[in-house]
Amino acid sequence: MKKKITSLLLIAMAALTVVGCGKKEEKMGLAKIKDKGEMIVGLDDTFVPMGFKDDKGEITGFDAELAKEVGKKIGVEVKFQPIDWSMKETELNNGNIDFIWNGYTITAERKEKVAFTKPYLENRQVIITLANSPIKTKADLNGKAVAAQNGSSAVDAVEKEADLVKSFKNGKLVTFETNNDALMDLEAGRVDAVVGDEILIRYYTNQRGESKYKVLEDNFGDEEYGVGLRKADTDLLDAVQKALDEMKADGTSKAISEKWFGEDIVK
Repeated sequence: MKKKITSLLLIAMAALTVVGCGKKEEKMGLAKIKDKGEMIVGLDDTFVPMGFKDDKGEITGFDAELAKEVGKKIGVEVKFQPIDWSMKETELNNGNIDFIWNGYTITAERKEKVAFTKPYLENRQVIITLANSPIKTKADLNGKAVAAQNGSSAVDAVEKEADLVKSFKNGKLVTFETNNDALMDLEAGRVDAVVGDEILIRYYTNQRGESKYKVLEDNFGDEEYGVGLRKADTDLLDAVQKALDEMKADGTSKAISEKWFGEDIVK
């Protein structure tokens, strides 16, 4: 009986050994990217001028071009994956994308979920209204419908001023899936003001006609953009940072910035 039990145990152990040997160790970080031959960038494809679809349906923009240049330096192709911006950290940590790279503001809350490169661009959260609006300051937002993109740093910045938010119409911020949706409702008169990234707002008003809009001097604070990666992908983070540093030194990022903003605003 003992011999039979011993034989069964040996067979079971052998089977486990075969299974263990057959299982390949999953590659992570830089090795995974190079093995695939591509890196997947998650973005809101309506976020002008950082990453958006052009008239041909192709992804373009300042961040998109930066990402492509980084891909060249690492030696992989870049694939852009439009995502629900409110789910960006989930998409990243579930492995559906490799980067969040699309005017992605560095915040303390986001640092708990993802790793960031060094800041490469400065921004601030501004308030835009129609040109004929009586709104001139933050205080004038009392009783008004104020909008922002769901899951954006604009929402975080505004909600830090809890008493001000309570003064808004219905005592809360109106949120939209995209900045474009919020700005369209501003034009239609369904909201009174929109809070958003200055980089996007200035580009939008320049394209749509600056005389139609008014950007207030009051704002919701300065911030910085960084590239977001999984915390475990430390070697990939180092590789991306090295590429960005090289692009700053050799003038590549300067040329891309001048193309999209008319000047070099890269940190």
